[in-house]
Amino acid sequence: MNLTLIALAPIVIILVYIYIRDKYDKEPLSLLFKSLLAGAIIVIPIVILESWLSGFIGNPSSYQAAAYNAFVVAAFSEESFKFLALYLLIWKSRHFDERFDGIVYAVFISLGFAAVENIMYVYNHGLSTGILRAFTAVPAHAIFGVCMGFYFGLSKFSTENTSINLMKALFIPILLHGVYDFILMTGHPLLLFVFIPYLIFLWRYAIKKLKNAH
Repeated sequence: MNLTLIALAPIVIILVYIYIRDKYDKEPLSLLFKSLLAGAIIVIPIVILESWLSGFIGNPSSYQAAAYNAFVVAAFSEESFKFLALYLLIWKSRHFDERFDGIVYAVFISLGFAAVENIMYVYNHGLSTGILRAFTAVPAHAIFGVCMGFYFGLSKFSTENTSINLMKALFIPILLHGVYDFILMTGHPLLLFVFIPYLIFLWRYAIKKLKNAH
């Protein structure tokens, strides 16, 4: 029970925060639950795709392997399915009626995925991993969701650069996610030294997008 609580507590806190930030037209709880559930369900195809993509790498250098695993296996697989779930579930919904809604639904989908991933990590690696991920991986998934949702909403309600913003909704989260994973996967001391500054950059980036979306 303690491990489950540690795994899910940061998820719930961020979800409540995002829900509260949606000040003007609250989204229906039923659709938010569907978004959360969709994020959890996409874990299955993501695991399959990641396993398949992992088979294409031979014996590259450690940095090449880290880059491939970070940007292709992890970031591309995870963010692509989050984007697909967001598009299929939300794009034509009558409840998607303002830019900020894109952020709300994208974060719920992202954290649905993060909840399953976090439970798996915490039960496999213990309490300390859960505490560490509460301040790193879980907020990172939320930030990637904020970024995806911001450009998703911009694409829906802007009369210019619709296709470009929709592409940004997919590829900018992949880039941010890939850099995050690459830093950790290399294990290089100099790169690990910039991990905390990179987290701070992600937080500030997300806060700016939240303000701009309103």
